[in-house]
This record gives sequence, structure tokens and C-alpha cells, in this order.
Amino acid sequence: MIRINLLPFRVARKKENIRRQISVFLLLILLTAVAMVWYTQFINKQVITIKEKTTQVNHQILKYKKKADQVARIKKNLKILEEKLEIVSSLEKQREKQLILFDGMTDLVVPGRMWIESFKTDENSVTIKGIAFDNPTIADFMEKLENSSIFDKVDLKTAKMKKFKDGVMLKSFELLCRKEKPKEMKKEDLKQGKK
Repeated sequence: MIRINLLPFRVARKKENIRRQISVFLLLILLTAVAMVWYTQFINKQVITIKEKTTQVNHQILKYKKKADQVARIKKNLKILEEKLEIVSSLEKQREKQLILFDGMTDLVVPGRMWIESFKTDENSVTIKGIAFDNPTIADFMEKLENSSIFDKVDLKTAKMKKFKDGVMLKSFELLCRKEKPKEMKKEDLKQGKK
């Protein structure tokens, strides 16, 4: 009987299997390294792209922020302008009333015996400060004011003697006059009040 020794064949086969396993293992390590290098480059490209986009967005934000600041400034200036126009409009509405009031006052002053130092008006009343020679002159002036259609009520707030240059003593007075509310002041009414 013939005997075949298979032992060296088995050893050679084992060596071949070990070599193949080492080759597969080294090939897997190489492929893993290549895949990791490729993935790292891919991520780096994405990071660079995102940074570029972020830079562009920041530039656009700065650009639009400047424009937004300009718009805010324009809106603020527009609001100030509207307020000024509103004031001008209200002054124009009040101008005719004040003109009628001042025009009416010139004929109510007692000529040659008194003069007005200050004249302050608001929505409902007028404060008149002046100087007169004596009490009857102040009384005449108050009577003329009450009889005019401009004022509803006239009150004497103060009346006192005041010394001027060269020792001249005159009466300083202050009147509070309430404006007529129910009816509109007309030029015809003022003419009647002046008489």
C-alpha cells in the first residue's frame, strides 16, 4: 500500500491561508485609510463652503444694516417733520383768532392814561399786565373788556403802586380775562365791543 504524506500540503495550505488573511487585512487597512482621507477632504470642503457663505451673509447683513439705519433715520426725521407740520397747522388755525383778539385789544385800552406791559393768552383765558395812572383808569379798562364780546369775565388779580424814574408813582395791575366760549368771535361783534 502506498502512503501519501499530506502533512506538508496542509502546512503549505495553512501558510497560504495566513498570507491571504494578512493581505486582506492590509488591503482593508489601506481602503479604510483612503476612505478616511477622502471623507476628511469632503468635510473640509463643506467647512470652507460654509465659511464662505457665512462671510457673504455677514457682508450682506452689514450692508442691509446700514440701509436699515438710514431708513430708521429717515423715519425719525419724517416723524419730526410731521410734528412740525402739525404745529404749523395748529398755529395757522389759531392765528386768525389771535389777530382778532389783538386787534380788538387796541381799541379797548384807555388812551393816554394806561399802557399794556405784557399779554399772555392760552386756550381759555388771557392774562394782561399793565400800568395805569390811577384806579379809575383800571376800572374803565375792565369795564370796556367786560362789555366787549371777546371776554366773558374779567377779574383783577393785583393792583399796586409802583415807583418809576423821577419818583413818579403809577398803578401796576394784572387782569385775568376768561374768553367767550359759546359763540364764535366775529369782526362785527368786535366792532360792537369797541364802541
